[in-house]
Amino acid sequence: ELNPLLSWEVNVLSSYKIANFAKKSNVKSIIFASSGSVYGLSDEERVTENAELVPISEYNKTKMIAERVFLSFKNDMKIYCVRPATVCGVSPRMRLDVSVNILTYSALKNNLIKVFGGAQVRPNIHIDDICSVYEFFIENLDIDSGCFNAGFENISILDIAKLVQKKLPDSKLAIEGSNDPRSYRQCSDLLIKLGFKPKKNVSNAIEEIINAFKNNQL
Repeated sequence: ELNPLLSWEVNVLSSYKIANFAKKSNVKSIIFASSGSVYGLSDEERVTENAELVPISEYNKTKMIAERVFLSFKNDMKIYCVRPATVCGVSPRMRLDVSVNILTYSALKNNLIKVFGGAQVRPNIHIDDICSVYEFFIENLDIDSGCFNAGFENISILDIAKLVQKKLPDSKLAIEGSNDPRSYRQCSDLLIKLGFKPKKNVSNAIEEIINAFKNNQL
């Protein structure tokens, strides 16, 4: 948001350069890490890959256009645009700016779970599962090009906070206003029909973050 031009250069122009170079190099397939946030705001109960895209931030917009850039090369190579939900769980380069992770960490660090808004529904996916999704496409290059949702739990921010509080009952819950209205659900039936099976969930991620914190890994 601070430098929209840079976002377009990195996410769109660079995507074109990568795809064009891949074509010239006879690359057979590209897996693009897009984002489930390209849907923006949606009241639909089942947001499938065919849903209208209503991106509301520069990030969302550039991811949407980058998908179209890559897919314009689908006659030259296989293109898989994966739309991950919000990723949660412990990783070597731990992110604490995503809902499950920050709510759990805040409860551990401050005995306080601060929720901004709370009614927003967000899809979630465990870090191990999103890694497995990319492996799945690497191992199944006979799948046709396209976009693929990767999110298996649609949960409101407030309900995530309550899951955290259930595992850390000494923490207090505080609700404040929010300037982030993004609310959408993902339907990942297409990925499941292709044969992918998620193995972990938000509850697993919360437990793993708690264990990592207690073992001084965070």
